Amino acid sequence: MYMNKIELIKQPVEKELEEFRTLFESSLTSTDPLLGEVLSYVKKRSGKMMRPILVMLMAKLFGTINDSTFHAALSLELLHTASLIHDDVVDESDKRRGQSSVNAIYNNKVSVLVGDYMLATSLKHAAHTGKVELVELVACLGQELSEGEILQLGNTGKEDFAENTYFDIIRKKTAALFKASAQSGAVSVGASSEEAMKAALFGEMLGIAFQIKDDIFDYFESPELGKPTGNDMLEGKLTLPALYVLNKLHDDASLKELALRIRALHASKEEIAQFVETVKKEGGIEYATRKMYEFREKALALLPASADEAIRTSLTAYIDYVIERNK
Repeated sequence: MYMNKIELIKQPVEKELEEFRTLFESSLTSTDPLLGEVLSYVKKRSGKMMRPILVMLMAKLFGTINDSTFHAALSLELLHTASLIHDDVVDESDKRRGQSSVNAIYNNKVSVLVGDYMLATSLKHAAHTGKVELVELVACLGQELSEGEILQLGNTGKEDFAENTYFDIIRKKTAALFKASAQSGAVSVGASSEEAMKAALFGEMLGIAFQIKDDIFDYFESPELGKPTGNDMLEGKLTLPALYVLNKLHDDASLKELALRIRALHASKEEIAQFVETVKKEGGIEYATRKMYEFREKALALLPASADEAIRTSLTAYIDYVIERNK
């Protein structure tokens, strides 16, 4: 089912995606043996190209895909990949979606430097679009991703469980990337500022739904992700399902105390497992799922009535894939 959905998503931009892949491959090459080897490993791990596909679908929704579209998509994909390489160093993580992270195979020094190299390459391709607006979009995305990580770090010591802080973090950490992808696709084909803004909002709603789905995964064992249950909580993160239950049971002092100990990284694995069970029992997963579908509706309502049917079908399949995926 999932492969079919991906085929459906790619259908309107199949030809252009092949062209993009060639550009992506050629952008990650180096005559330096070590750099070349690491870039080759990064290329092998590049996934389904979901964000470049979004750039291209949005470009096609508002005009005709051109060189600026390709370079914008490449710039964002390189920035995204660089930020993941740096994140794995910051989180001391040895796995990324079930595969060994760059820092696990090489080391932190190599990872940080390769991430820096990819950031610089990202800006080079933003400049190749010939549109200052697109360069600014990429630069602002870099700022937002960093701000999201720092906001999350600062949140671990807090005693409140406000949902809007959670949404602030995921808007910057995850949704910003989908927002920039959708917006840059529209900008690359000369869409009006109103159209570009609607594209940006579509991307943001899609990105929030994507992150909520990721947060739901944390409550279930997943061999595919190579992640045990409660992985986020081992890092002191409390996400939407937990926040809902903590606010619902706000008079439960022992639950609150346990949540604060999770945030402070003082909780044992057994306590985290017990907390996970409470969140599930009290409807945290159902609440987060409902929210996720609300963002799906908001996103689809932003598509113009005049949208080409094939593109509309593809973008609907895209958001459904995001919320129905199993990894």
